[in-house]
Amino acid sequence: MSTAPAGQRREYTVNAVRLYDAPRERVFAAWTRAEHLAHWFGPRGFTIHSCEADARTGGLFRLCMRSPEGKDYWVRGSFREVAPPGRVVIHCFADDARGMPRLEEVITVSLADQGGKTRLTLQATAAGAGPEAAAMLSGMEQGWSETLDRLRERSRAIT
Repeated sequence: MSTAPAGQRREYTVNAVRLYDAPRERVFAAWTRAEHLAHWFGPRGFTIHSCEADARTGGLFRLCMRSPEGKDYWVRGSFREVAPPGRVVIHCFADDARGMPRLEEVITVSLADQGGKTRLTLQATAAGAGPEAAAMLSGMEQGWSETLDRLRERSRAIT
């Protein structure tokens, strides 16, 4: 990461591909239904104590991730695109403790059938300014890796 001045906007993109032993309809449901998102969205050790998802274009996407240390991270936004069962695009903001947006992110998820399994392709691009945003950006690679691992575990339980 660059050593840009504290007020300069930084951007980071995570690209990931995973294969899940579940049909893509099940993985799609995990991304679009609050009752599933609440069980896996966020890095390992984080819990979701509030989650709303209205999976339609322009529909609400809002949740609160609680860290193992008890710090809450609110994420709010909307579904930009919902194309069952193959594509979801979410535009969201990560807010600080005062409700001010610190990070803006676009999450694009494509799901392809691969012999009854699902090939997930994720692109998550986030940007923000200031030291809090820089800290969030520096943890994106690991955070998304852990989040997608949790999705693998959850996708087995969805019926």
